[in-house]
Amino acid sequence: MAFEKGDRKVIRAWTWFDWANSVYPLVITTAVFPLYFEAVIGTENADGEKLVRFLGMDFINTQLLAYCISFSFLLVSLITPVLSGIADFAGKKKRFMQFFSTLGAISSTALFFFDGESTLAVGLGFSVLASIGFAGSLVFYNAFLPEIAHAKDLDRISAHGFTMGYIGSSLLLIICLAMIMGHEAIGLEEGMATRISFALAGVWWFGFAFLTWRHLPDNIYSRKPERTNMLTKGWKELVSVWRILRTKEQLRLRLFLLAFFFYSMGYMTVIYLATPFAQKELGMEASELITTVMLIQFVGIAGSYFFAWLAGKIGNIQSIMVSVLIWVVVCGACWFIQTPLQFYGLAFGVGTVMGGIQALSRSTYAKLLPETKDHASFYSFYDITEKVAITLGAYSFGLIESLTGSMRGSALFLGIFFFFGLLVLIPVARMRPSGAPA
Repeated sequence: MAFEKGDRKVIRAWTWFDWANSVYPLVITTAVFPLYFEAVIGTENADGEKLVRFLGMDFINTQLLAYCISFSFLLVSLITPVLSGIADFAGKKKRFMQFFSTLGAISSTALFFFDGESTLAVGLGFSVLASIGFAGSLVFYNAFLPEIAHAKDLDRISAHGFTMGYIGSSLLLIICLAMIMGHEAIGLEEGMATRISFALAGVWWFGFAFLTWRHLPDNIYSRKPERTNMLTKGWKELVSVWRILRTKEQLRLRLFLLAFFFYSMGYMTVIYLATPFAQKELGMEASELITTVMLIQFVGIAGSYFFAWLAGKIGNIQSIMVSVLIWVVVCGACWFIQTPLQFYGLAFGVGTVMGGIQALSRSTYAKLLPETKDHASFYSFYDITEKVAITLGAYSFGLIESLTGSMRGSALFLGIFFFFGLLVLIPVARMRPSGAPA
């Protein structure tokens, strides 16, 4: 049966992937894994910092985790552009999406074998591979959005995807927390219960992704590649897209990518390193941190829909500017907060804008794209922009922490990235053509 844009079954299948893979950023990178890593890795020095030796050098444990996140996104930035060209040329976006998703799910499951400093290489290695799988799959996942949905529905569908992710990941997190906190009742040690939660995240990711694979179409444009060198052809496909991006007509799209680069350095780094910040700077207990994470998740649901609604009223770019301005305030507030209650208030602000800025960025980019069939190649530039931004953001966060001995300075520095993003968005908003969707 021929595919029709706007098919509800296909769109539901697409949003289920957010339900499947969002357990990785919540359970693995935000809530459970950072707490476990901080607890089992490192020896406390006289200053109260936990140091760990890796590759012949001493690192603050949270600094090492930040560098590994940075490294994983750098690898993704190097390998996905050519793969996206191949995916467009050969009509294999779904295949590549499946490969990276499976890699991430298996690696998340394998974190079960990380049980302390003696298996540090296992923990770091599989966390890097899981990150590569997650980030790599998103390139191809996002590229499906403009192919399956009409322009008028992009904001709503993108927001719904993130909402599905918030709900699904929160549900699994509750299951994992119940197991960890009630470990004695089920005859498990706390460490074992925590490691089982990593495996559950991988199984959840892999299992629910099949709802997407079942209905998401492959090779929508029925491309039939010639017998040729796929790497060469993939590279040529990417170059052709780059030439389009460089034209005068795409100045607004290029400026949006530049703004996206700056504010992505901020919000993605906050997502990955908020939990270690609260733990080290405020001395918050694990239960308080989990409460914070859950608050962000559920507020994020409302935030995603709110900013999709706001975009319909004032425009996508203006709505993103509102979100970025709130992020500037959040980063500045990190310097002053002293109590868990204040951090809860900050978390409410983060939740409000986190889902909104992610969902709107994805749909806005889709709206700004020229008429094309090379969506994976175009989204590879979006992905490279985000991943290089995260690489620099996470590295900067770790570097400033090592220089100042405090994460507060790092958080304040992130506010500068948001501010530059806001400045670049101003001309983007002014360049909106009459009747343009963004």
